[in-house]
Formats: sequence, C-alpha cells, structure tokens
Amino acid sequence: MNLKAGLFQTQQLKLQMTQQLSQAITILQYSTMELNAYLEAKQLENPLIQLEAPKQDHLHHRDPHTYKRTAGKSHDNTVDWYEYVSVPKGSISDALTSQLHLKSLTYSERKIMEELIYSLDDNGYLRIDEESFIRKHHLESNQLERYINSLQQMEPAGIGARSLQECISLQLKKRANVPSLVMSIVDDYFQALAEKKWKKIAKDLSVELKDIQQAADFIQHCNPRPGSTYSQHVSEYIIPELVVKVLNDRRISVSLNDGTTINVTYNEEYTDFLNHHPDKEVRSYLQEKEQDFKWLLQSLRQRKQTILKVGKMLAEKQKAFFFKGPSAIQPLTLKQVADEIDVHESTISRTVKGKYMQTPYGIFELKYFFTSAIKSVKTDDLETASATTVKNELQQLINEEDKKKPLSDQKIVNLLLDKGYDVSRRTIAKYRDQLGIASSTMRKRYE
Repeated sequence: MNLKAGLFQTQQLKLQMTQQLSQAITILQYSTMELNAYLEAKQLENPLIQLEAPKQDHLHHRDPHTYKRTAGKSHDNTVDWYEYVSVPKGSISDALTSQLHLKSLTYSERKIMEELIYSLDDNGYLRIDEESFIRKHHLESNQLERYINSLQQMEPAGIGARSLQECISLQLKKRANVPSLVMSIVDDYFQALAEKKWKKIAKDLSVELKDIQQAADFIQHCNPRPGSTYSQHVSEYIIPELVVKVLNDRRISVSLNDGTTINVTYNEEYTDFLNHHPDKEVRSYLQEKEQDFKWLLQSLRQRKQTILKVGKMLAEKQKAFFFKGPSAIQPLTLKQVADEIDVHESTISRTVKGKYMQTPYGIFELKYFFTSAIKSVKTDDLETASATTVKNELQQLINEEDKKKPLSDQKIVNLLLDKGYDVSRRTIAKYRDQLGIASSTMRKRYE
C-alpha cells in the first residue's frame, strides 16, 4: 500500500514539473501583448495573483513625439509615434449594412443582400458558389446578378467583385474622365496587361507602347483590396522589450524596457485564509494556487533573464550594426548564439519570436539580427557577408537602375561580383521575391 502511495507521489511531482516547464516555455515565446493577455487570464483563475498596469514610460527615454518605423523601409523616416496606436475600425460588413438600411427592400431581399455582404472576404471580394446560392434562395441567375450589382454599387468602389479584373473595372466606372483606352484594356486585355504583353496590346489597339504605359499607370491608382480599409485584424502597438544605446566612449549598453509588461504581485488579502482557514479543502486549494503563483514569478524572471542575455549577445555579435547601421549587419545563426549562452537552439528561437529591440537606427524585431552568410570576395581574402547586406545592395541597384532598361538578374550578379559579393542568379531571384521586386520584364517602363 505504501509502495503505491510512493509511486503516486513521484508521478504527481513529475506532472507538476512538466506543467511548470511548459508554462516557462509558453511565457518565453509570447510577445508583450500576448504575455499581458496571458497574465490577465491567469488572474481570473488564481485569486492570489494581483496585476498592476505597467508604467507607461516606454516612450520616455527618447523624444516623446517620434518613433522610427523600420519594417523593411528606410530607417531614416521619422514619423509621428501616434501612428503606432491602433484606431478601432468597424468591419466592412458593418459599413455595408449601414448603407443597406438606406435602401427600400422587402424582408426577403434584405436577407439575401445581408448574406451576400457576409460572404465577402477581408479584401472585399464576393466568395459564393453562385449555383448553390441560386438554389438556396430559389432565384434565377439574372436575379442573383441584380443583387450582386446592387452590392457593387455600394462604397467603397470595387466592393463585391468576383475577380481582380471586375474589381478594377467597378472602380473605373465610378470615376470621371477615365480614358477610353484604359477601359478597353481592362475589359479586353487585362491578363495580357498583367503579363506585360504590351506589344500585342499596342498592335491590336493601334497605339504606341508609351500609351499602354500611361494606361497602366492610371490603373495602378485603383485599389486591388477595397475591403482592407475595414480589416478586422487589429495591428499591435509595437513596444520594444530591449533598449540598446551607444555610449560616448563607443560602448554599447543593453537594458530591459521594464515598462512593457503587467506587474504581477501577491494578493495579501488571502494571507490569513492560507494560514488559518478552518476548512482544509480551502487551505489546500490556496496552497496549490500559491505554488502556481511562485511558478509564474519564476517563469517571468527566467523570461526576462533569457531575453536580456540574448540581447547582450546580439549587441556583441552585431557590434558593427549598432555603430554603422543596417548595412553593416553580419551573418549570424541561432546556433551560434545558443552555443555562446549555453542554451538549446529552440530556446533562442522562442526568445526572438515577436520581441523587439530599440536601437539608434529604429526598432527591429530580434530575428532581424539573424541572417545567413553569403560568400564575399574582397582582395585576396575570403570573407562572409550577411544576406541582409546583399539584399540592401540589391535594393540600391534596383532603385538606381534605368527603368527603360532594367537590370536582368544576371547583370545584377555581375554588378554584385564587382562589389565583392559572390551570389548566384538563383539567389538573386529569391531575394527579389522576398523584397517584393518584380522581374526585369515586369519592371520595364516604356516612357
């Protein structure tokens, strides 16, 4: 009997340790916003947990009026930090339903229109199986078309389209002074325009290539995602968890931004209950919750320690970045940092996920500092350059190219080789795709 009891206690201890480890791992990989939501949920299930709002000082260590936007764009663009605060917006369904109330409709007509509205995706496109819809509502195909047309008359222009071509066409029809060539191209040569088969279009319509270019530029002003203005996905307010400063003596300081997460404290009101409550079950329950509270505090301490360790190691490994800027970033892998601070590679992966660092060059996600190596040949030495550095060089070449004679991938390979970077044509194509840069054929302009 005692043997069974002993086995049971051992299994219970292992289960608790597994739960504690699982909690620590979960907390480590949470972003600031996710962690705060997690803590609020924990408070609801544990009466001993008391939460205090974080100090709102995450903007006080710099000019309170500016924030530097960095996500893949120029790091010199200073913008009003108020842009980082999410502005609640209604959904596209709400906007269209409000317009629907202004129409004089029967009950059945309103229900059909509402179903069409709720069948729109986040970009504002209509996603229905028309045959099934017709059968469900006992309609004729021309009746459904009238309902869809009624939806497409609503704002924003282009809403309710079933294809990109229809979306663009709907917007152009609501605009004044649209050149007839533009409408002809959208209605009859839309695919050819997208595929840059402009010579065929010019020949068929008896116009010059520069006319097609002007029409394409006109079409570019249309919105391919008219519903995105009302996207229900709320953007997060990015708060850096680490702050890096370059000191006057060329040293780098790395510190935690303590004003980011909710503070967890012990609810002292339950102290007497825990020690003196006559009901053993209540005391047992509170003792369990006290252990849970201690585990939570330990997990939060471990999270801070790990993030700070990784931040300091990044500052050491990427020292050139903090002195010279993004162009000086060096190759670095998760394994290299994991080996340096003696943790598993998966721990580093969880640590950098969704965490941000404020630097003299703006705010960067921690994973930005991990980049693969590219062979770089300079003089007689074989060195390495980061993929990010090569991408920056690629972007600069594209920015400066003659748009009437855009650089081919092979030409870019040759130019980068002249700069000391040995990169294959396939790699250039991959980097173009990651940077959202079209092929030379698609980038070509005819005026």
